[in-house]
Amino acid sequence: MNRSINRAAIDRVLKGAVDAGVVPHVAAIAADADGVFYEAGFGPRVAGQDGEVTAGTEFALMSMTKMIVTVAALQLVEQGSLDLDATVDSYCPEFAEVKVLEGFDGDTPRLRAPASRATVRHLVTHTSGLAYWFWNEDIATYEKVTGRPDVVPGRLDAFKVPMVADPGSRFVYGVNTDWLGRVVEAVTGKGLDAVVKEGVTGPLGMDNTSVALTADQMATFAAVHVKDGSGDWSDAGDIINRTDPDWWVDGHGLYSTPRDFARFEQALLRGGELNGARILSGKTVDEAFRNQIGELDFPAEIPAADPASSGPLNLGPGYKWGYGLLLNTADLPGRRRAGTGAWAGLFNTHFWIDRASGICASIYSNSLPFITPEALQLYLDYETALYAAL
Repeated sequence: MNRSINRAAIDRVLKGAVDAGVVPHVAAIAADADGVFYEAGFGPRVAGQDGEVTAGTEFALMSMTKMIVTVAALQLVEQGSLDLDATVDSYCPEFAEVKVLEGFDGDTPRLRAPASRATVRHLVTHTSGLAYWFWNEDIATYEKVTGRPDVVPGRLDAFKVPMVADPGSRFVYGVNTDWLGRVVEAVTGKGLDAVVKEGVTGPLGMDNTSVALTADQMATFAAVHVKDGSGDWSDAGDIINRTDPDWWVDGHGLYSTPRDFARFEQALLRGGELNGARILSGKTVDEAFRNQIGELDFPAEIPAADPASSGPLNLGPGYKWGYGLLLNTADLPGRRRAGTGAWAGLFNTHFWIDRASGICASIYSNSLPFITPEALQLYLDYETALYAAL
């Protein structure tokens, strides 16, 4: 650790949240261009058992996977083998079968052809019209009445779920990165796990990041927790359930440690390079941190459609989307600066890369539902305490 900070206040925020039952456990890490300057972990990996989480604990990244897959796709763009403005169906012909869901006649979905063909750029920017069930009532209903699975287990049937808007018409957070991963596989002729290992996690020395955990990694995995009838945290069991998947899920499939993911954050903070390994050009990194949705906006409010999975997301106005990153357009007082790139994972993991301040950080819990008010307050308190300690 190269930078000296007053860590006591940050520790109090994290430990206090575990003691109060806000989260079952929490690990956090922060770094600058030179290295990690804060890391800590509090609370048990598994409720009621010995062994606390640390920055070396394995967590399910869920949608923090998306930025890693986005980088893998951007590498192909730099190599000239992937065109962001090409249609998705030019790489994956089956995408031409995806319709737009307009509503229901009883339990029968009402579908139509999209007004235009979605491009790879639409996938990267979540403007293709594809949605997730937990933030879209129509998709939640569609999956219920048709029996289509969501994308978590890794079944190919999940790709038959329709859009809820025409491509390019609005920002809709959904299964775009899963389709992007299939595009990457079509271009490279390789499985996405191999592409990510060769292009991102391997060069960055992220040896504890993978699509499947080894026996040794399972021994350090932070179990996913839910609250039981008494309000206490308990192990939810294997709710990810990716036994023998049809494909390695691209939008949420990676496991990693805070230390490993910090290396990825550092590489982006440093313009695409870490310890001599370059994963993207500085120009491409700049584009990732630039508004890529034009006049469209990231929604100020996204209602919850499956409260067991997630609460509503209410960030308010002033947010855009880059390549794989949520961007705040104004400084957040006492916290991140304008232009910071960030995102999160469904099991309550969050990261941000603040290039203006020269730091990156992340915070981890494996628990459901996502973004309860008290959990969101923990993340804000951690960020505030971190900046105050710099």
